Amino acid sequence: MAQRDYYEVLGVSKDADVAAVKKAYRKLALKYHPDRNKDNPDAEAKFKEASEAYTVLSDEQKRQRYDEYGHAGVSGGSGGGPHVNMEDIFSQFGDIFGGGGGGGIFENLFGGFGRGGGSRQQPGRSLRAEVKIDLVEVLNGTKRTLAISRNEACDTCSGSGARPGSKASSCNMCGGHGQVHQQQGFFAVRTTCPTCQGEGSVVSDPCKSCRGQGLAEKRREIEVKIPAGISDGAQIRLGGEGESGRKGAPAGDLFVEVHIKNAQGFHREGSELYLEVPITFATAALGAKITVPTLESEASVKIPAGTATGKVFRLRGQGLPRLHGGRRGDQLVRVMVSVPTSLNKAQKKLIRQLAELDHE
Repeated sequence: MAQRDYYEVLGVSKDADVAAVKKAYRKLALKYHPDRNKDNPDAEAKFKEASEAYTVLSDEQKRQRYDEYGHAGVSGGSGGGPHVNMEDIFSQFGDIFGGGGGGGIFENLFGGFGRGGGSRQQPGRSLRAEVKIDLVEVLNGTKRTLAISRNEACDTCSGSGARPGSKASSCNMCGGHGQVHQQQGFFAVRTTCPTCQGEGSVVSDPCKSCRGQGLAEKRREIEVKIPAGISDGAQIRLGGEGESGRKGAPAGDLFVEVHIKNAQGFHREGSELYLEVPITFATAALGAKITVPTLESEASVKIPAGTATGKVFRLRGQGLPRLHGGRRGDQLVRVMVSVPTSLNKAQKKLIRQLAELDHE
């Protein structure tokens, strides 16, 4: 039976770019995946045909040979089709086949793909914590000591999970590799061994302290350094400070999320601080020097005569530092002219006189 044109198989034009080819293949792979079409005997052949077409049309050199010589230019010899590297395709379509850790079709059905022999060590679980700091601590940087509970290697069995004096034995199901070989249709996959859960060994005489898990809960105090200039909501990663992995697997990480409390009256935007300060009508009209708070102390601001409400004055270098160093930001002072809500007789008399002068 003659082979179909690869462009026809994927339903794309001959000038289609790689993105269009990839999109077309994704659609067909989802439609004809053998494990989603157990009642359709033609699905496996269509899936294989689409995979062959994608292998050729997504590769610039293979596509050029195919355009010049047809199927003969990309055949694998003896009249066969091109070599289809399914592992490479799986790595590109992780959302479909599970290669991206998103629980795709293959990952859900077969437990994921191995990338070579040997048992796969599952890292320990990562942990999360939160701390609150104020703007002064953002200015100078600070430290926090966190008290956390986490699973660590069992002291009794040193994390092996086996009773002291005994040891784990190689898994008979996978021969100590942690994975078993399965044939699924026209391609083969490696799946996590169901007996040892990918560890390659089994414990027949478990440790009584940890019940064979190799882990025990412990409480630790961990110091975290918070750098100056950090932003609200930023996360600090402490590598290896999460839970220990089982039986020698690497530990997870600890992620510390930082929340910042604004100081009274201050508003932060990046490395700059904003502060609203009320002034009297007399100060705005006649001018004066006023004292305003800063994060460290106080500063003097000269208000020129005739200052309108909302006028902004800049205090150079009185803001916050940038996270990775450099010049400090500025503090911006916005003055707001306050209108008195109650006046005595003398004040009313003076304002009426002012109004009469304004009218003249």
